[in-house]
Amino acid sequence: MFKSVLRFATGAVLMSAALCASAAPAGYNDFQLSGVLQEIPGPSARCASKFGGTILGFGSSTTVGKVTFLASDCITPNGATYTFSDGKFIVTTLTGELIFANYSGQFVPTGEGTKFVFSNATFQITGGTGRYARASGGGDLNGSEDMTTGQGTIQLSGRILQK
Repeated sequence: MFKSVLRFATGAVLMSAALCASAAPAGYNDFQLSGVLQEIPGPSARCASKFGGTILGFGSSTTVGKVTFLASDCITPNGATYTFSDGKFIVTTLTGELIFANYSGQFVPTGEGTKFVFSNATFQITGGTGRYARASGGGDLNGSEDMTTGQGTIQLSGRILQK
């Protein structure tokens, strides 16, 4: 009888430890992504301005390694600048997992031909698949783009919480 109680108690302690370990609070980690992009602007029925852009690119992330990404946004001219809004960003990792994010900001001319830089641009992680299914977080979005060719660079810098 004593052995049975001891086995039960040992099992209960081990089960409790396992549950506590799996229920440990998730923590924020740095999230960095750098890459090159190609934007294709054009008509967009989903945008109030009826104009938007589709962005394709690749790069690497300190958090997830090599990535590809696909994005789309709405573009509205504001004098010499352009506002991009309602942006939807999908990052694909080498393992096939996805990270979803929303983004917005402005394109501001640099004074160097048709080169623009992102200004006051941010992103918000809204989830994903696999280990990123309930991810959240966000940060700053930086980069540049040549408005004539659509070629540019992008950097996301912030935090990610994997739940």
